[in-house]
Amino acid sequence: MSNISTRVAVTGANGFVGKNLRNFLYKNKINVLGVSRKNFRKHASEVKIISTNLLEPKLQTKLKNYDALVHLIGIGRQSPKSTFEEINLNLTKNVIKACKNAGIKKIIFISGLGVSKNNQSDYFVSKYRAEREIMNSGLDYTIFRASYIIGKTDYLTKALSKQMKKGIIVIPGSGKYRLQPIFVLDVAKIILEAVLEKKFSKKILDLAGPQKIRFEDFVKLFAKNTSAKIQKISLESAYDEAKRNPRSVYGLESLNILVGDYTSDGKQLKKLSNVKLTTVAEFLQSSRLS
Repeated sequence: MSNISTRVAVTGANGFVGKNLRNFLYKNKINVLGVSRKNFRKHASEVKIISTNLLEPKLQTKLKNYDALVHLIGIGRQSPKSTFEEINLNLTKNVIKACKNAGIKKIIFISGLGVSKNNQSDYFVSKYRAEREIMNSGLDYTIFRASYIIGKTDYLTKALSKQMKKGIIVIPGSGKYRLQPIFVLDVAKIILEAVLEKKFSKKILDLAGPQKIRFEDFVKLFAKNTSAKIQKISLESAYDEAKRNPRSVYGLESLNILVGDYTSDGKQLKKLSNVKLTTVAEFLQSSRLS
């Protein structure tokens, strides 16, 4: 599937998905330009750019002759210094300008499972507005509405691992709401398909794993063969903690996403992609702390 002449730019290159995607592209001999706000270790064949707003002249010059840009910059938890509008929406607008200035014709965007015009949470609104900017840009695009992307250093894995080390994993509410997590290597493979194959053109696809699993069952699998105990707290208590403590395990939007029961039938993705999706049990073996 790989094409050695293919050139792919990746924003958010130093993030969890960005690192895994760049590793995968490097192994498949794809030419990569990594873009990040902070310095990062690059592969020998990579081009590296440090950028704060994605519109610097040095970036514009380097982006020329790239075939596609994978836009991975986004936040699920905002602060006064980093708002959803600033990061999720305005940087997407800048990416569109950068693509047009450099002659890049294809953009791949990671949105969120549950995004729709009717979902009014601040996070989902910012992602929906970013989607609309891309769709109306005149560029070719593939938008992936992603469920939890899981690997060794994703946000949820780190949050559960940190709690597990302390001996207690907290479950907000009943824990019966469902996730449909997808393994990060599968995501990297699907993104490369979207870069190379025309059938992904101008599509919005749910990016979700092969299984729907209750959060309670996911945590039990995650903590299997450990001494960690599971403690349920009321949703009211979880939301109160999120409002009171900026460093709470579950932020306000994280709770909204978690308890939202966002799942997909996966039919569109299965129809287009040739990637055999990894099961929850399989990827937890390689993701959780042993």
